[in-house]
Amino acid sequence: MRSSLTCLGIIIGVAAVIAMMEIGGGSSRAIEQAVASLGASVIQIDPADISVAGVSSGGGGRATLTMEDAEALRRECSILQSVAPSVDCNGQAVYENRNWRPGRILGSTPDYLAVRDWPVEEGESFTDDDVRSSAAVCLIGRTVAEKLFGVESPLGKELRLRGVGLKVVGILARKGANVMGQDQDDFLLAPLTTVKFRVTGQRQGSQSPLASPAASAGAISQIYPGQQSSLYPAPSATQSADTPQLVRFTDLDDTWIAAGSPQNIPLAIRQINAVLRERHHIKPGAPDDFRVRDLTEISQTFAATSRVMTNLLLVVALISLIVGGVGIMNIMLVSVTERTREIGIRMAVGARASDILRQFLTEAVVLCMSGGIAGILLGRGVSVAINTFLHWPTLLSLPAIVASVAVSCTVGIVFGFYPAWKASRLDPIEALRYE
Repeated sequence: MRSSLTCLGIIIGVAAVIAMMEIGGGSSRAIEQAVASLGASVIQIDPADISVAGVSSGGGGRATLTMEDAEALRRECSILQSVAPSVDCNGQAVYENRNWRPGRILGSTPDYLAVRDWPVEEGESFTDDDVRSSAAVCLIGRTVAEKLFGVESPLGKELRLRGVGLKVVGILARKGANVMGQDQDDFLLAPLTTVKFRVTGQRQGSQSPLASPAASAGAISQIYPGQQSSLYPAPSATQSADTPQLVRFTDLDDTWIAAGSPQNIPLAIRQINAVLRERHHIKPGAPDDFRVRDLTEISQTFAATSRVMTNLLLVVALISLIVGGVGIMNIMLVSVTERTREIGIRMAVGARASDILRQFLTEAVVLCMSGGIAGILLGRGVSVAINTFLHWPTLLSLPAIVASVAVSCTVGIVFGFYPAWKASRLDPIEALRYE
């Protein structure tokens, strides 16, 4: 009974280490999965802001990204796996007597699903031909499907978005909430050209100050071939800088890029910057007219936070092991005192100091090992119970189990050495006379 109570500190310490490490590992994995739902190694490019007469337009105020930019990135950046240009939209989706305002409406290409690693669960995705022909089709998330169609299948049905009929050709797999708590399934995806030209209409974007008047006139004459560019006199350089003229062209709100792995991110960003600066004729030292955002920073931030919390829990659990080690040392000192006469008899019949040292050191290590094994079983049981009843994510941690065994042995050696050394230093005559 005394030995069992002595091991209790080690049992609690080892169980705490294993349980904390498995809970921390499960939390880290849950965070990684939540961030991965944004897309694996995703890079987002959006237009930079513009300032007119000292007034900043804010993010996306300058229309600088085009479909041609996206094609150039796909063609010239070898490290990129997928490139998906996109435009945003908002509006009310209507089906029969039901209506719902999706949390996000996006116009893009089929590559967007590859970038976001988002499979189509029912039906099929739209194609590049649908993008080229501005086909009236769309994909919807599970939330939109439930709100608009209830229990009936949305496939083949037509919903209306801002007065435009869109046929539902597929339902996206459920993704759940993202790391910010937003419902990712409250989503409608349609071909980029459908959203751009049929749903929202072609919007006017602010011309980049780097664009030349000739380029503006050329863009206007291509869109309106019946008009002469001479009707629009070219502004002076000062006028262009102070009041940028509006030009109509197929601008983008964002470009989504999959680099394949986090290791490819730095090289991908360098290639993207080089291609876009060259295409936009940005001089060395001049600021970019676009912004590149690395979404893997979110994953790294959450991972770092999770590691800090796991390490904190580990330190707290190790304190329990130290307390258990002190208990082992105390009980071994008591054992040496109680068995002084036994030690004297052993020495009298020929036992050396090293034999006594080994005896008591082995006893301390066995006690710690027994406590370690019991702690491993208890820690695993606690982890399974938490996962079963509280539904907290846990992850089996073999390194924690191995470390617990190693720490148990170390505690036994460190805290058992002094009592064993004290026993080995007893004088046989004095030990035999001890009552």
